[in-house]
Amino acid sequence: MKQEMLKEELGFVFIYGAGLNGGIWDFVVEGLSHPCLKVEYPLRDRNVISGHHLGLEDYVNHMTEQVRAWGTNKFVIVAHSLGGVLAMELASRLGDRVAGFVAIGAAIPKRGGSFVSALPFPQRVIMPIILRTAGTKPPEFAIRTGLCSDLPEEQASRIVAEFVPESRKVYTDRVQASIPDVPKLYVKLTQDKEFGLSVQESMIANLIADGVESLSTGHLPMLSDPRGVQRILEGFVNQLKASRYPVISS
Repeated sequence: MKQEMLKEELGFVFIYGAGLNGGIWDFVVEGLSHPCLKVEYPLRDRNVISGHHLGLEDYVNHMTEQVRAWGTNKFVIVAHSLGGVLAMELASRLGDRVAGFVAIGAAIPKRGGSFVSALPFPQRVIMPIILRTAGTKPPEFAIRTGLCSDLPEEQASRIVAEFVPESRKVYTDRVQASIPDVPKLYVKLTQDKEFGLSVQESMIANLIADGVESLSTGHLPMLSDPRGVQRILEGFVNQLKASRYPVISS
């Protein structure tokens, strides 16, 4: 009976950004009254060096298996940063199980583009060179001043210590999926040192977002303002239930 009830609820599938792990969403998930799945990228529990050959498809295959094994039929995909690229492909594979799409400071390339192609000039020219020569793990000072710009020392140190380099291909492989045909929200991060406001405006345009919300945070609002993220997600789901999915109860 419990499993059948779970299938009638509208849940959340959370996708984190580069170098992180599902635990980044813990403070957000704790305050939500919906089923939640924090998907993981490949090789989070193994030697990451062996994962350098993996491509975008390998990442999405790994994530798709986790969602298909989950007991919730309808859900909102919540994607952060690099996770936006993966979320587009994931949404395409999961079809009408996807009820909505929320991009939080996320990279949203145009169809046929990649994470790198979504960046402004000159970053989209420079980044492939950096990936080839320096790899995908930024220096500690860059993680602290960019990714963790508004976090306390304890949280910033944890992010630095747990940062996992991704495969180069996940940044450069091209997205074949179209923008999902579901209600879409972009959450703009007004103090973000990783993706500036002009970059985020481009991502909003690429997503063809139905709505835009703002949080006055850096690149990791799930840590610096989890209640703000919760408020936005609950509001989005309430709109979905009122307009498109009136029979879904939570």
